[in-house]
Amino acid sequence: MRILVTGGAGFIGSHVVDAAVARGWEVRILDSLDPAVHPDPPQGLPGVPLLVGDVGDPAAVAAALAGVDVVVHQSAKVGLGVDFSDAPDYIRNNDLATAVLLAGMAAAGIDKLVLASSMVVYGEGAYTDSAGKPVRPRPRLVEDLVHGIFDPRDPATGELLLPTLVTEDAALDPRNVYAASKLAQENLASAWARSTGGTAIALRYHNVYGPRMPKNTPYAGVASLFRSALARGEAVKVFEDGGQRRSFVHVADVAEANLCSIDALASGRAVAPGSFRAYNIGAAEVHTVGQVAAVLSSVGGGPDPVVTGEFRLGDVRHITASSARARAELGWIPEHGFEDGMHEFATAPLRGEPS
Repeated sequence: MRILVTGGAGFIGSHVVDAAVARGWEVRILDSLDPAVHPDPPQGLPGVPLLVGDVGDPAAVAAALAGVDVVVHQSAKVGLGVDFSDAPDYIRNNDLATAVLLAGMAAAGIDKLVLASSMVVYGEGAYTDSAGKPVRPRPRLVEDLVHGIFDPRDPATGELLLPTLVTEDAALDPRNVYAASKLAQENLASAWARSTGGTAIALRYHNVYGPRMPKNTPYAGVASLFRSALARGEAVKVFEDGGQRRSFVHVADVAEANLCSIDALASGRAVAPGSFRAYNIGAAEVHTVGQVAAVLSSVGGGPDPVVTGEFRLGDVRHITASSARARAELGWIPEHGFEDGMHEFATAPLRGEPS
């Protein structure tokens, strides 16, 4: 198996590369090594060809695709960013680059794609009323947030809703530029599959954590932001009441989900020619942001977390994954439990730190 991993020098991409090499597959990386993302040379990629180039550059893409069987597209600008001025960069790095890559694949006759997508395409997660009936929540009210009422309400009754697991069939509701760009990537992949007869799998990652996460940046995940605060000797600051529910999934399990997807594409399982299929990739367990802060602070020997009650309009309250489809169709089962995974992460090197 010959695989191209775009963004293969990054956080998740490097773990995909490691897992594929361990499987005995031939791997090539295309990565721009943007200094804003890679302040130091990439680590842990011995013997893997690294082509330094932009996925938005057709010449770089054509060179990287030569002789490849499957493309694993991890390259993207991630996170919520600083403000809307980031929008052009998100669209260039995520959507234009994906279009260039897919056009290159079509020209090269490569018909198998695994795309890194995200839970952000859903917006808010799934909710029910007290009787168990599914309800789409309205945006949370400022007056509720100011008074410490953080759960969304039923638009019809005003009742506070109860969170449940979101499935891949849920309505999509991207609420920021990053989310919009990830949904556009999915739509491009779907259009490419229909046009070329190729097969595409999109993995909607939930909250991924683990070794090699980037240090404190506006684009880092919450677990990395907590780690960075503790490294500075500061107490972790938890927004709202810390009760925000998430599916925290270890990066090694995410890498395995990519390999399971490659196996499914190679064998013809799960996805028919000319079609696209999305899968949630989240842990079997549901935990809160406050629990993550508490574990990291305790293991890292830092001060106790501070629950601030602060809020950001537009933040998602609860989003937790049902990964039943991935288990049933891809054979993917996450193996890293929350407690063990977070204990490891509490002292694991972040990107740019010595291992």
